[in-house]
Amino acid sequence: MEIFFKPALKKYQSHQKALSVETNLVKLGQFLWCYRCVGTHPGCNEPFDWRWYWSYTCPSWSDKCVKIIEKKGVDTIITRDCLSNLISTRRDIPGDTYEGCRAASEDVKLAQYTFNDIRELDIKRTHFDNTTWCFCSFDHFCNSAKSTGPFFITFFALMFTARLLA
Repeated sequence: MEIFFKPALKKYQSHQKALSVETNLVKLGQFLWCYRCVGTHPGCNEPFDWRWYWSYTCPSWSDKCVKIIEKKGVDTIITRDCLSNLISTRRDIPGDTYEGCRAASEDVKLAQYTFNDIRELDIKRTHFDNTTWCFCSFDHFCNSAKSTGPFFITFFALMFTARLLA
């Protein structure tokens, strides 16, 4: 009796492995790809140079790519990351995180019982004159300065043509 079920069991196990590999690949495709950098890094400010930075998959399936623009006079610092990575460290995230750009919210309880004479620590986060949060979630790499769509279309067209000629 055992001899008759072994081939069927092996076939079932191989199908189960293939199915788990396919579902893992589908799960990987559900996450959003974003750039992660700070404006003090080369190529992260305007103009953004995508060749310096790898893309990162955001850890949550409902995540958004974020671009934070902080201005002090003529100096501009741009931070690019996933929203889930910034939630634990930033207190000025706007309440509306839908697609588009918004001014940062003010936290009235921030540094309420702190009496500090060292201005450089910026406990109340008042160093920057203007802080703008830009959110996007409909396209991969959407927290870059310009659209990467034409590059990828050209890249995949070249790959497809190379495959046809080979």
